[in-house]
Amino acid sequence: MARFDRSWTLFLDRDGVLNTEKVGGYILSWEEFRFEPGALEAVAWLSRIFGRLIVVTNQRCIGKGLLTPTALEGIHQRMRAAIVAAGGRLDAIYYCPDLDDESPCRKPNPGMALAAKRDFPEIDFRRSVMVGNTDSDMAFGRNLGMYRVWIASTTPAPRAEKADEIWPSLHAWALHLWEAHRGPQSPIPPSHSLE
Repeated sequence: MARFDRSWTLFLDRDGVLNTEKVGGYILSWEEFRFEPGALEAVAWLSRIFGRLIVVTNQRCIGKGLLTPTALEGIHQRMRAAIVAAGGRLDAIYYCPDLDDESPCRKPNPGMALAAKRDFPEIDFRRSVMVGNTDSDMAFGRNLGMYRVWIASTTPAPRAEKADEIWPSLHAWALHLWEAHRGPQSPIPPSHSLE
């Protein structure tokens, strides 16, 4: 396992990692949005380990006309507010609305990562982690030279060459990192007490 610090950037998929994925559909309102168990606490811990936390999410529902960009941004504002209230942070959220798999911004293509690099020039993809639950997430990370973590929330564990680590949830991985970061004798802080 790599040793991470604040020189590293964490890229997170959204559906199936931060929130429960809607099987066969899309999250079209805040009322449909449900954080994965432990995700808020996980992001709070990860915020204290990584220098940048960035969400990269394919949102084809916009291209299909099921959701407007304004409505998606409203969901993301509330998601971000809940994360901040729990002691975490997100430095940026990038989404791809396009239908075409060949769109430069649609994972596994690198457009969202390149947009993040423009906004945060200090990002080094070789010191970045991609956390996701799909083959396209892992290919996105691999194409950019990132360390890859598979979250087996909706899809069984992939072949070993697709991911560097496999965890059942973002919370399980974050807890493992937090314990390694703080040392076994340090208490796990409750999320409401995080700075």
